Amino acid sequence: MEEEIVAEFKKSGFDLDEEQEIAKKCLTFCINYNLKPSDIASSWEVYYLNRQWNEPTVQNAQMDGFLQYLQNEQKEAAIKEEPDLHFYSSKDVEMILNEEDGDTKEGILSSPTDRSLRLYSEPFDSTPQIHGSIFSSGKPSKHVTPFGQRTDKFVVKFCTNNTPNAENGERVIDHENSEDDIIRKVQPRKRCSLNVHGSGPEPGCRFMYDRIEDRFNALENRIKRHTTALIASGLYEEPVDPTVASQKSIFSVGMICCDGEGHLNEKSILLQSSVEHSGGQRVRLELQKLSQFSVFPGQVVGIEGHNPSGHCLIASKLVDSFPLSTAADVNLHPAKKQALDQEIQSTDLSHKQEELSVIIASGPFTTTDNLSFEPLTELLAYATRKLPQLLILLGPFVDSEHPEIKKGTTDRSFDEIFHTEILKRLQDYVEYMGSDARVILMPSIRDANHDFVFPQPAFDIHPPNLKHQITSLTNPGTFEANQVKIGCCTVDILKHLSGEEMSRNPADGTPSDRMSRLANHILSQRRFYPLYPPVEGIPLDFSLAPEALHISSIPDILILPSDMKFFVKVLSLGEGGEGEEQVKCICVNPGRLAKGEGGGTFAELNYSGGPDRSNASIIGI
Repeated sequence: MEEEIVAEFKKSGFDLDEEQEIAKKCLTFCINYNLKPSDIASSWEVYYLNRQWNEPTVQNAQMDGFLQYLQNEQKEAAIKEEPDLHFYSSKDVEMILNEEDGDTKEGILSSPTDRSLRLYSEPFDSTPQIHGSIFSSGKPSKHVTPFGQRTDKFVVKFCTNNTPNAENGERVIDHENSEDDIIRKVQPRKRCSLNVHGSGPEPGCRFMYDRIEDRFNALENRIKRHTTALIASGLYEEPVDPTVASQKSIFSVGMICCDGEGHLNEKSILLQSSVEHSGGQRVRLELQKLSQFSVFPGQVVGIEGHNPSGHCLIASKLVDSFPLSTAADVNLHPAKKQALDQEIQSTDLSHKQEELSVIIASGPFTTTDNLSFEPLTELLAYATRKLPQLLILLGPFVDSEHPEIKKGTTDRSFDEIFHTEILKRLQDYVEYMGSDARVILMPSIRDANHDFVFPQPAFDIHPPNLKHQITSLTNPGTFEANQVKIGCCTVDILKHLSGEEMSRNPADGTPSDRMSRLANHILSQRRFYPLYPPVEGIPLDFSLAPEALHISSIPDILILPSDMKFFVKVLSLGEGGEGEEQVKCICVNPGRLAKGEGGGTFAELNYSGGPDRSNASIIGI
């Protein structure tokens, strides 16, 4: 069985440093946790990706951490099977021992011992009359929660600092020189302009009516769009039918498909060309001659190669992205734009501001042990001190995976929870901050109070007198704030691509950043969800707004919330040669604001003219 384990690791692209020793340990893991060799290799791949290691080599020293990961996976699986089962930990023991002090300390969240932590959290804990009551639902806390007892509040997990100027110096977290409320009222940030690009479904639309014809047309149009763009670039010749035998080199455009139900492998890759060029037929694609590649089902690519037998196209070159020199919206209907500021229509368009301060957070916004939405309250309190021009909140808000929602034990409707716990807090926030504050909401397919369909319409909300401050977008959606283009999608496409992608790294051992590569696929394909068929559980409906998933132009900021580890990366598209300009984009995964019974992370971004001159931080709530 040890040989099978080693083979599975190598099949997944990993080398074993101390092969015999690691194989023995993995065999023990398989026996103890009833795992197959393929299971242990898959678990290692997830463990490896979450830690964002670049070297695809399994080290013996990493086995202890991997064992801890497997134990946590087994515990979570056991909890799912028996929801009432509780695993006691040291935290439970401390809560029991400190139970006598619980009544006297009710309402006190924590008392950090470290001076820096105390200074950091002091503005949030020492002024409950400002931050605590305004953004709470009005219900007093009956007990101290694990989230309330945390000590590592607002710790910076990761940051980039590319703007050493005085203006942005004020935006860096200052522990000791904190301004009071009066000064903040006198020195507000300037209101940001906002322009929503509306091409998604409308609230109240009918769904689950897509037909096979809709799916066919959507896939065919994707291939046609890529073909038109590649030809228009002048770098490639007119595509031909890849299924016809030919001894000479040909160029063809098609979609990557899998020959079977499983994942892609080197023997199961098919290329489906357009109806125009091949009648929609498929041909086996051979990638052995390529030194490196990254493919997944649904990816539209250009292939240079030859097909000597008519049964297998042997690739010599793979083109997996749109040429930047070509307009991405070839043959598209112009997107309908909804102007939320009349000033954008005037002279402001001629002067590009391209400066924006934004806080980004992704749900769940409450911990799994209650529906008090403490993390959201803490986030809004933080935002009142940092004064961002824009607060972007991405669903789920009323998470269908929350234990109380899943079991139906709550005595309130989902809409009531959303309006009471989410909208009421946000209304209080913008009223407190004044007319310059703006909030963007985007739903998730995990929202229990919203339509389970993708693409997803915006929340149908109309807050009185605040419609120009609280705005809901479709999922996915794009908008411009201060001329900064921002694209968002709450479906976890990074995690889905990670499970379906097949790649080969350069033979010279050059390290490859897989998360950047996965995020680059979204931009290269000009599509928020390029994977097809979609992962099980994704309600993809092709009859709703066919262009809603299309990215018409490269955004300045791409927000892709994921269960995978948080990150901020600068993505580069284009080779920069032959007169082609290289385009850069900041990609942000803010993480989840709440994780289990504890806090998660959010992102703070100060954009100043370009990705290389912007600051970004990932902060623990």
